[in-house]
Amino acid sequence: MDTSLLAIFTPLKIILFIAVFTRISGLLASAPLFSTYPIPYQVKIWLCAMIAFIMFPFVQSTSSFIMPTVMPELIVILIKEFLIGYLIGFCTNLIFVAVDMAANMFSIQMSLSASQALNPTTGTTSPVLTQVYTLMASMVFISLNAHQWLFSAVYNSFTSVPVGYGFFVNGKIVQECLYLTGQMFSVAVGLALPIFGILLIKDVLMGFVSKMMPQMNVFMVAMPLKIYVGLILGMVFVRPMAEYIAAVIEKTLTAVMVLF
Repeated sequence: MDTSLLAIFTPLKIILFIAVFTRISGLLASAPLFSTYPIPYQVKIWLCAMIAFIMFPFVQSTSSFIMPTVMPELIVILIKEFLIGYLIGFCTNLIFVAVDMAANMFSIQMSLSASQALNPTTGTTSPVLTQVYTLMASMVFISLNAHQWLFSAVYNSFTSVPVGYGFFVNGKIVQECLYLTGQMFSVAVGLALPIFGILLIKDVLMGFVSKMMPQMNVFMVAMPLKIYVGLILGMVFVRPMAEYIAAVIEKTLTAVMVLF
């Protein structure tokens, strides 16, 4: 047997490659686009393998990884690697959760929450407006090359949290994750408030109209009017919302990069 191949495929290098592959697979299991769209599992696996193959030489050159001697130690290491990648993707995916929450809020206000359709990003049914704004957030995410930021965050995490037995969860990580989760609700309200507020004012005005003109069937007028006004407002606020989402994505990714 060729001794050069034995020098390349040593047990230490194989286990280190599996650890790198596991951390990247954790990222793709929770990251936006990669986890929210029905990408075939074969494609995801080969994508993980390709990225791990690219990152492996850089990780190996800076790693002081000690090969585990028993199977439980290897399992603990792989669980830790998966959780690190999953946490990076989870913090970033909160942006899309906030967009879904905002779209659901003014879908209810527009009386369109009953218009459910199959959402290809989640595999479940959701209002049509939710799908529209999720697609808009996805296009903004791609236009910012945010997926490259995610891979950069994973690469930096191998320096800040090396492969091994070290415990990676500390007070700073917990605090930042809780902060990003809290900001999810703030972003959702910020996105929904312009349309939600105007539609709420419209409902109040229609209430005054019904009191001043009791003979008028306000309900028959208010329902279609609410939909038309909501759709017009949605078109008017598309650009400001896209800019706001872009700013939130940059802020969130910067926080993730600093955290890892």
